[in-house]
Amino acid sequence: MKIADIRATTVAVPLEAPLRHSNGAHWGRFVRTIVEVEADNGLIGLGEMGGGGESAEAAFRALKPYLKDHDPFQLEALRFKIANPTASLYNNRTQLLAAIEFACLDLVGQHLGVPACDLLGGRLRDAVPFASYLFFRYAADGHAEIRTPEQLVEHTRSLKQAHGFTVHKLKGGVFPPDYELECYRALAEAFPGDRLRYDPNAVLSVAEGLRFGRAIEHLNNDYLEDPVWGLEGLRAVREQVRVPLATNTVVVNFEQLASNVLRRAADVVLLDTTFWGGIRPCVKAAGVCETFQLGVAVHSSGELGVQLATMLHLGAVLPNLTYAADAHYHQLRDDVIEGGKMAYSEGAIAVPEGPGLGVRLDPERVARYAEYYRETGGYPYDRDPGRPGWYATVPNERFADPEMSVEIGP
Repeated sequence: MKIADIRATTVAVPLEAPLRHSNGAHWGRFVRTIVEVEADNGLIGLGEMGGGGESAEAAFRALKPYLKDHDPFQLEALRFKIANPTASLYNNRTQLLAAIEFACLDLVGQHLGVPACDLLGGRLRDAVPFASYLFFRYAADGHAEIRTPEQLVEHTRSLKQAHGFTVHKLKGGVFPPDYELECYRALAEAFPGDRLRYDPNAVLSVAEGLRFGRAIEHLNNDYLEDPVWGLEGLRAVREQVRVPLATNTVVVNFEQLASNVLRRAADVVLLDTTFWGGIRPCVKAAGVCETFQLGVAVHSSGELGVQLATMLHLGAVLPNLTYAADAHYHQLRDDVIEGGKMAYSEGAIAVPEGPGLGVRLDPERVARYAEYYRETGGYPYDRDPGRPGWYATVPNERFADPEMSVEIGP
């Protein structure tokens, strides 16, 4: 089996409403690039990468000379063909490599007739638990804004009822820390038996991170995720706060993981199948974490069903996955895979049973959302449509006004 062709299609899939975060917003849609790697035996493997648009499509086209006639079984050779660490100083292709690795694992699994998790050590669980992913958001198309503690609690209650979540993650860094602390405490009061996690995307100062961390020590926390920027900032907070610290921003490769092992700054590493360059590097990283008693969780970077499948296969094989995974997935209105969105049951999603990744594209949906991308284009992740001219600093001092309800036009 050899690679014969690579095709990339950028799509935009609508969200329920624009999601706010510390550095800007998701402007009512996720822009993703879907990759199809065709083998000479007619099988097609699927991959996915965040954002990109025309530039991502061109980058994948540029990989064809590298990968024509490459054997999808040769995954270590694939890594060096695409992302040689020295060459990557000039052209970092980590996320391109991830999408191609997804597709090659999909091809190998289909060729052998086994699910991808069987290629990664075999499944230990048939379903992966997920946390609710709670965002402050703007109102849109019948979906209410989420700005106040009361709105946040009501939204969380509806998600819990619909999907069975028992872990709740608040994406913060939008409003002043004291206000978000009030929101976090409201969640703890409303759902006393559930676990909580807070992620302000590293925009708090060390002083604010310490103050927030100390204020939540008595709550039922999973962890405090990236309260401040950098390994040194996390170490400063970790030394003085009795809540586990987690990161998905500054431990995203093996050199950073080694640094965190030698001088611990984060207790939990959130593994992202895109950020780390594929599923297999995440499995390797989880093994290191297991050795040094670091916790692991599965990170979400705004996935559609193809990347969600990679997260599920990863979650299926990790013995030390003791935390619920993250997913933006319930924020989406639709998906590009056959059958539409995967379903939650009791806060978990079943690991696909079919060969390879176990998901296939729905051509009609792909065409519809490719056209929607051509109509709407991309958006700047690091800007907020409700705050013209604003941009975030690290640490941030210019937070949004929690008293202001903002209407976002179409």
